[in-house]
Amino acid sequence: MSVMVARKKVVRKWEKLPGRNTFCCDGRIMMARQKGIFYLTLFLILGTCALFFAFECRYLAVQLSPAIPVFAAVLFLFSMATLLRTSFSDPGVIPRALPDEAAFIEMEIEATNGTVPQGQRPPPRIKNFQINNQIVKLKYCYTCKIFRPPRASHCSICDNCVERFDHHCPWVGNCVGKRNYRYFYLFILSLSLLTIYIFTFNIVYVALKSLKIGFLNTLKETPGSCFHSLTVLTVLEVLICFFTLWSVVGLTGFHTFLVALNQTTNEDIKGSWTGKNRVQNPYSHGNIVKNCCEVLCGPLPPSVLDRRGILQQEESTAQESCPRVPSAPEPSITTVFSPQVPSPSLSNAEMPEEKQQMSGELPAPSQDAGQAEH
Repeated sequence: MSVMVARKKVVRKWEKLPGRNTFCCDGRIMMARQKGIFYLTLFLILGTCALFFAFECRYLAVQLSPAIPVFAAVLFLFSMATLLRTSFSDPGVIPRALPDEAAFIEMEIEATNGTVPQGQRPPPRIKNFQINNQIVKLKYCYTCKIFRPPRASHCSICDNCVERFDHHCPWVGNCVGKRNYRYFYLFILSLSLLTIYIFTFNIVYVALKSLKIGFLNTLKETPGSCFHSLTVLTVLEVLICFFTLWSVVGLTGFHTFLVALNQTTNEDIKGSWTGKNRVQNPYSHGNIVKNCCEVLCGPLPPSVLDRRGILQQEESTAQESCPRVPSAPEPSITTVFSPQVPSPSLSNAEMPEEKQQMSGELPAPSQDAGQAEH
């Protein structure tokens, strides 16, 4: 015999969040599902720095200064810390509307726009919002069923609305938004300095080696020797840093320009403040220092997802019950199974047959009765 028992199963909110994200460490880490290029980023940074610390740093520390590997280590650790902070954090995802909220918003929109006849295109779902004496349009998201806040946009890769959406960066494996933009900027800035640093001292390493044995002799060393292997690895590092230098330094310069104007990549691509209308950016303070302080040093808003919040759900489990030990018979069966004792006005003959059997007062049929029936 089995018994159904209802237990409360603890479910975290991140397990039920919509969108295309990956969660690790019980919801503490949040990333996009497409992480292949992020692993390539880690491989290039770790590989290049490992070769630099293993070979060139030892030689340069002896020949020039022991501060060279120390400063390189500081830049490397800072770059990795800001990269992981950008990749593993909530960029500012806005929760989707609950069914009741979505129904209320739809009802408001229908009441405002009225009934649209068939065949006609419904009007755009837009609300006007005033910021610094300037009208800003809030657009309706048909996926999240909300009017997006100012500067928010829906990421098609992660399938989420992100507050102050800048862009989706596959190199960090996450969206870049209000909650991780400063870490993204510090990452590309420190990576630019690290790339320039390694590239410069790789050239210094080759120059010092060439002064001793000559540049051509350095390249013509026997392939099996250790020095030849070091030279090949150094040339490989120089090539990686050279091609990385242009993209990373250029990206850092572009985002420095955006930070100075308090503008996002999404707004720059769409030409929100530099189009034909010549609308001024209502978020800019008109001062480079104030804009930089707001973007990079302003208070960091908390996450509104509550990823590790608890949702309790009931699940039914079947359990085998232990067999019962037969108990002693009840002292009086009549008190358990029989109905109320009939009133004295009814005789045995007038009582129904079923009641007489249950009360044990129905006499057994006699032989004369049986013969009378025949």
